[in-house]
Amino acid sequence: MTLSQEVKQARKKVVTDGYEMSLGEIISLYKSDELVIDPAFQRLFRWDDERKTKFIESLILGIPIPPIFVYQDNEGVWELIDGLQRLSTVLQLTGDLKGASAINATPLVLNGTRFLPSLNGKRWVDSHPTAGDGLGSPLQIEIKRARVRVEILKSDSDVSAKYELFQRLNTGGVGLTEQEVRNSIAISINKNFYDWLVSRSEDPSFTEATAQTTAALKSQMGIELVLRFLAFRKIEYQPGLDVHEYLDNALFELASDRDLDLGAEEAIFTQTFDYLNEALGSNSFKRWNGQKFTGKFLMSLYEVIAVGVASNIPQLSRLSSSRRKSAIVKAAKKLWDNDIFTENSGAGVRGTTRLSRLLPIAADAMRP
Repeated sequence: MTLSQEVKQARKKVVTDGYEMSLGEIISLYKSDELVIDPAFQRLFRWDDERKTKFIESLILGIPIPPIFVYQDNEGVWELIDGLQRLSTVLQLTGDLKGASAINATPLVLNGTRFLPSLNGKRWVDSHPTAGDGLGSPLQIEIKRARVRVEILKSDSDVSAKYELFQRLNTGGVGLTEQEVRNSIAISINKNFYDWLVSRSEDPSFTEATAQTTAALKSQMGIELVLRFLAFRKIEYQPGLDVHEYLDNALFELASDRDLDLGAEEAIFTQTFDYLNEALGSNSFKRWNGQKFTGKFLMSLYEVIAVGVASNIPQLSRLSSSRRKSAIVKAAKKLWDNDIFTENSGAGVRGTTRLSRLLPIAADAMRP
């Protein structure tokens, strides 16, 4: 298939529409449940009061705001894909925010700004009849009349289009990592699958063996490592494919596979990391320098050792505990004498090259 043919085929998968609406109209749609702004795949409502105030100030001053993106389902209901922070801020201000997003959201009290210092302490309506801290009717009307363009992804689009759009719009956003985007999508596709990933990431042997830093835990790296482990075993890696694109595709395929036996996969996962923790503990994925295991967690080691041990569970399970530990430690050390591994595991090696060359050697490298 030529590039032009691929472009034509891909464009057929996305059916869009769009027009401008006032925020008042959008609020009405939300209140009548014709607009869902907190679908499961959305990230948390987490702007601080300063960012919320700056957004409200932009509305008051008539500064154009970016479009919001929605997915229209077969019933005509809109599901927000991008714009949660903006719309949630308006709804928190007006007191209309509901559902999960509203649990920890108290009435929004604005701060003063450089242009509008008198906004300090203002809210949508007076806190009591004589307070004088409400915005007042003229400014309420200005905010509700502010217009925003709504880009609509129609239900005729390919089933994966809304997740693809969500990813494109949110990757690179403030504080949102690639894995956070994948987690959000996983929740929407198959909440049980997402819960499975989270449970495995909390497995004691796994957390000990991977020895993750506080920063890694905060960025949800553990969940990504679980996904990588499952993906490398179940979804063939296509050489040249961007690693994150491969993980995105694998996530969608795995989460959509209702025949995937998560019970069996859990048993393999648990046994793999029990064996690794038993043999190497927190050194499981650290460099062997000829005398000791040292340094930080290496992804290249994880990809080979974890997948390799999982591939050899039948053989390893037949050994005594002491012989199994010895076999795993010996294989982990010997890996550093493997030319294919040493040539393709350094910091300068692209992820695409690393995966295409290291995954095929995993089973043999860790064979007892």
